Amino acid sequence: MFQLILRRLITAIPTFLGVSVVAFLLIRLVPGDPVELMIGERGASPEVMAEMRSNLGLDRPLAVQYISFLKSAITFDLGTSIISKKPVIDEFLARFPATVELSIVGLFFAILLGVPLGILAAVKRNSFLDYFFMGGALVGYSMPIFWWGLILILVFSVHLGVTPVAGRVSVFFDIPPVTGFMLIDSLLSEDRWEAFHSSVMHLLLPALALGTIPLAAIARMTRSSLLEVLKEDYIRTAKAKGLTAYRIIIVHALRNALIPIVTVIGVMVGTLLTGAILTETIFSWPGIGRWLVTSVTSRDYPVIQGGVWLISAIIILVNLIVDMIYMWINPHMRELS
Repeated sequence: MFQLILRRLITAIPTFLGVSVVAFLLIRLVPGDPVELMIGERGASPEVMAEMRSNLGLDRPLAVQYISFLKSAITFDLGTSIISKKPVIDEFLARFPATVELSIVGLFFAILLGVPLGILAAVKRNSFLDYFFMGGALVGYSMPIFWWGLILILVFSVHLGVTPVAGRVSVFFDIPPVTGFMLIDSLLSEDRWEAFHSSVMHLLLPALALGTIPLAAIARMTRSSLLEVLKEDYIRTAKAKGLTAYRIIIVHALRNALIPIVTVIGVMVGTLLTGAILTETIFSWPGIGRWLVTSVTSRDYPVIQGGVWLISAIIILVNLIVDMIYMWINPHMRELS
């Protein structure tokens, strides 16, 4: 197991380097000068602008800037934001719990509905329920998040008025940031249940919008994986022994069908983090996605470089955890690894 983890960590090094190069170069290809954006319409003399570029290190060759960024990133010193003048790592940690909370609830929603719908579609193969669920999953997987999010706002917030449009909690509640997770912090506040209800209502639409695509992918993978397992000889043997359909599917078949399902869930974690960029922008959710979008418009190079690098590190760590779950589900894979 230790050797497997070590090999995964070694193979992650080229990924880190590739992500750092892409994050470093792409933002510099976007038209615009961060110094000019900082100065604004007031303008400044060329000497002042040159001095500001020198202070920010933007006057050095790109190769020197990249090496400097890489050396600092290894120690998680990702620099200081050009706009807010705060350390990038501090801003990331302040906003990351909001994105994690949104992603966890979205993923929970996707698993809670996706796995049972996939099982039911496999059991009722080629029936109306099968076609209905899988057709709905295909539609859900094809919908762009920005379009789906706007539809949800239009229906539930504008027309029905049952959910808030933006934010994490009502402005009427003063909730101290104890953990950074609003669902938990609201329960620790003075207005416990009212604040918790408000945070849940603010979370519903973003989580639904973010979890729709993972739900569709999980449902389709559960169905196809379970259908393959149900063809195995040991399933026919279990049926011959007179075991109930529930025991055959849940106890015997589903465990062996879990490996590709866990794979999809692991991949969906990366999709949730990247999809959260659009979701957070639409619903004004104060997470790292909205933070990165704002940083792109302001050409805040340290924030974009550091934010993308940290997100890639988290995704690689999640993939490592998924590999370890593989070993627990199917010990035979330890020998193959």
